Amino acid sequence: MKRSHSRRDGDDYERHRHHSKERDRDRDRDKDRERNRDCERNRDRYYDERNNKRSTSYKRNHDSEEQSTEVRSYEKQDLKKLRDYGKENRRKSDRYFFTNKEMEKKQETKASNEALERQNRTVELLTSKTGGAYIPPAKLRMMQAEITDKSGAAYQRIAWEALKKSIHGHINKVNISNIGLITRELLKENIVRGRGLLARSIIQAQAASPTFTSVYAALTAIINSKFPNIGELILKRLVIQFKRGFRRNDKPLCISSGTFIAHLVNQRVAHEILALEILTLLVETPTDDSVEVAIAFLKECGMKLTEVSRKGIEAIFEMLRNILHEGQLDKRVQYMIEVMFQIRKDGFKDHEAVPEELDLVEEENQFTHLVTLDEATDSQDILNVFKFDAEYVSNEDKYKQLSKEILGKKVQMKIVVLQ
Repeated sequence: MKRSHSRRDGDDYERHRHHSKERDRDRDRDKDRERNRDCERNRDRYYDERNNKRSTSYKRNHDSEEQSTEVRSYEKQDLKKLRDYGKENRRKSDRYFFTNKEMEKKQETKASNEALERQNRTVELLTSKTGGAYIPPAKLRMMQAEITDKSGAAYQRIAWEALKKSIHGHINKVNISNIGLITRELLKENIVRGRGLLARSIIQAQAASPTFTSVYAALTAIINSKFPNIGELILKRLVIQFKRGFRRNDKPLCISSGTFIAHLVNQRVAHEILALEILTLLVETPTDDSVEVAIAFLKECGMKLTEVSRKGIEAIFEMLRNILHEGQLDKRVQYMIEVMFQIRKDGFKDHEAVPEELDLVEEENQFTHLVTLDEATDSQDILNVFKFDAEYVSNEDKYKQLSKEILGKKVQMKIVVLQ
């Protein structure tokens, strides 16, 4: 009896569970149907409203929006989204436009900052006291092109470096055959501003190549005919250099600078009084070295001194004769004195004062400087160093005009025949 009762209870429980599942399924199905019908009604209403709006007008005003209060909230949100698409697109395009403009401004600012930084580095490099490290010519031209302010210190320093390289290059290339061309190239450069550089380059080149002393003297004479202050500067520096070598007993320095002075006497750049002063200084207290330097000096300018100051050259040879008779010097030096007397007897035929191919300046254009040993004290070494010019542009224009006038007159010299 107990078992049958329990089986009946289990069957009732199964039937009850089955009926509850069917009820739940029916209820869910009814809800789905109701939801679908609502969606269809909403969809039909939405498309009806949209078709009506398209047929009437796309323009909506604030009053018509207030009257359609019965439209459901989710429909308003959908329509609002449709209306705002254009605004969002415009907003995005505006945002992209402003972003591009900002990027362009940033790029321009960055480029200007980089250019300014490069210019500052250039200024620091070129305006340092030592002039900085060596700069190749190509990089120097590129740095000069980057600087737009021609009146600034950086541009002037680059122009100074270019002027120094140009002058030094022209001086190293000069010889008898191209002296006319080199002179014209030098006159195109601002040698008034770079007169210290020009004087230093000529003196250094002559000391390195004494055999070309006559060429450098002829070049100095040509420049002296147009810019006498440059010729005087070269002469003073040579005299100071000679006195320095004499005080230090530096025979090679005395011979190189004395030889250059002698050729400047031949070219009528230096006065013969300076030559007589130097010879007197060398032979009044004779030593082996001083007499040897005097003999070398006499060989170079003896012919010219014989022409312009016969009494002076006779006095010098009289002093040499007395030194020879005393016999206190070395045999080699005594032999040099005897050879010098023989050269004088032959009329200095093997030691011509000015070769014909280097006699380039007309006599009326020659400018002779009377510089004595005591007067030559200031070598003006400051001219070798860069100095800022507040009126750089105007001074450069003035020199260009002067250079055109000089070159336009074909530099009234015998040099025209050689070109």
